Amino acid sequence: MGKTSETGGLISAIAASFSFSQLNFVSYADGPFSFSPFSSSNPSPSPQSSSPSSSVQSQPSTLPQSTEAGNSEPAPRAPRNDHPRTASAGFDPEALERGAKALSGITSSSHAKKVFETIKTQEATRQAELAEKAAEFKALQAQAETERQRVVYDEQRKLAQHQAQTKSQMARYEDELARKRMQASRNQELVKLQEESSIRQEQARRATEEQIQAQQRQTEREKAEIERETIRVRAIAEAEGRAHEAKLAEDVNRRILKDRANAEMEKWVAAINTTFEHIGGGLRAVLTDQNKLVVVVGGVTALAAGIYTTREGARVIWSYVDRLLGQPSLIRESSRGKYPWSGVFTRTLSTLSSSANKGSTSKNGNGFGDVILHPSLQKRIEQLANATANTKSHQAPFRNMLFYGPPGTGKTMAARELAKKSGLDYALMTGGDVAPLGSQAVTKIHQLFDWSKKSRRGLLLFIDEADAFLCERNKTYMSEAQRSALNALLFRTGDQSKDIVLALATNRPGDLDSAVSDRIDEVLEFPLPQTGERFKLLKLYLDKYIALAGSRKSGGWLQNLLKRQPRKIEIKGLTDDILMEAAEKTEGFSGREIAKLMAGVQAAVYGSPNCVLDPTLFREVVDYKVAEHQQRSKLASKSDEKSH
Repeated sequence: MGKTSETGGLISAIAASFSFSQLNFVSYADGPFSFSPFSSSNPSPSPQSSSPSSSVQSQPSTLPQSTEAGNSEPAPRAPRNDHPRTASAGFDPEALERGAKALSGITSSSHAKKVFETIKTQEATRQAELAEKAAEFKALQAQAETERQRVVYDEQRKLAQHQAQTKSQMARYEDELARKRMQASRNQELVKLQEESSIRQEQARRATEEQIQAQQRQTEREKAEIERETIRVRAIAEAEGRAHEAKLAEDVNRRILKDRANAEMEKWVAAINTTFEHIGGGLRAVLTDQNKLVVVVGGVTALAAGIYTTREGARVIWSYVDRLLGQPSLIRESSRGKYPWSGVFTRTLSTLSSSANKGSTSKNGNGFGDVILHPSLQKRIEQLANATANTKSHQAPFRNMLFYGPPGTGKTMAARELAKKSGLDYALMTGGDVAPLGSQAVTKIHQLFDWSKKSRRGLLLFIDEADAFLCERNKTYMSEAQRSALNALLFRTGDQSKDIVLALATNRPGDLDSAVSDRIDEVLEFPLPQTGERFKLLKLYLDKYIALAGSRKSGGWLQNLLKRQPRKIEIKGLTDDILMEAAEKTEGFSGREIAKLMAGVQAAVYGSPNCVLDPTLFREVVDYKVAEHQQRSKLASKSDEKSH
């Protein structure tokens, strides 16, 4: 009995040790446990451990208890081996030792076969249990995988739903944007259509108004035409009535005048008949008496001879007096009268007026009256005037002068003022008057110089357009008469004269004969006026042609009384700035062109209804004259190119 119990305890211990080791191997290989095999300590389950593994772990603890239950005396506990070589890596050899002891006991026991069969049966049972647990575990794994797939499917389905919702929201948003864009475009089209409709309505309204206004104007024209026709018919009827009345009155007057004329004619016929009867009686008496006939014929012959002799004698005497005392025919203008006794009163008045105007000219700062020159040129002419006056007072010979420059720059006016300033008489002639004289030119030149020497104060002889007959004698187109006239002038000017100052004016100084140039002592250039001079000229001619236009009186008091006085021009807003602007625009204008410009302004003012000069009208005339000057300059340049 004791042996049997001991044998059963050994079998239980061996089975427990083998089953534990196999269980450990199986669990370690197939199960979710994370402990090492052959470990005597209680393994700690992993977080994935389940209830079957916990039941397996509890079995090793029951095996020693059953063994101890079979043996009354407990086996002595082997000492713990802490040696590092035998117990390295935490390996506990006690279970192996107990197994080895159990195997040795089973081998020596007589029930070893039963023990092994029991162990085999228990091991098969345990294997079946383990297989069943493995199947359960796989089922749990499959269930977990199914659950995981279900969760994944649910997540995917939720994600798909979310994406579908997002796509739907995006589609709705895009659709809403498209509708808004379409609505905006429709609104724009609607606004555009409304604007076009309003424009068409406005055009239609305007067309209607214009049509109504045209109809009204047509109606007014027709009404005016009817009124004019009515007035014309009434006037014709009244005129016809007056004509009829006048015709009746004229018939009455004609009869009265006819009767009166017949009476007058009868009276005159009777008087004529009476006169002819007396004349006839006298003729009959003369013809019948021979002595009376001789006396009548001799008286008539003597009367005719006396009249003819008196007329021809007076003509011869007057031509002689005119040749001796009269002004030569070449002189166009002179401060002296045609005869010594003529013009005494006018010269006295001019002397008084010149002395009275000295103060005004000094106040205006211009000692040359209407002549506006460059300050240096004006100073030079004043010096020449003073020198000429002193030369005359000292009985010294005069100096001859040459004035050259573009036309209209004041050469003639300067010569006239020079003569007045120097106290000399002046005479003006043009070179173009010499050529038509032909063979008489030499005689007229000598008469001119003889007449000039008769001036007691001295005379300034101004020859304008001197190049017309004082040109170079080598010219082929110069006639023999012109050469003779030139030679005569050279002969009379060969010596310095104490009676005559010769002043020549020309636009082409290079064309003068060298002998004429040799007789010139002073040469003065008259350039085109600059901006300052043009401004002064504009102010001068503004006063002359505009401001003083209505107050000027020319001629005698009887002519001024009978002649209609011009209307005074009113000037509004014409300042010095506007005149300076006009002076800057008129670049290249001569003094004569500026005078013509202001005369054109005067004509434009007289052509206006209110006779008022304002800046607008002044600028219009200035612009027109500037354009006209430029056109003339272009034409002159083209003609020069063609001539060259």
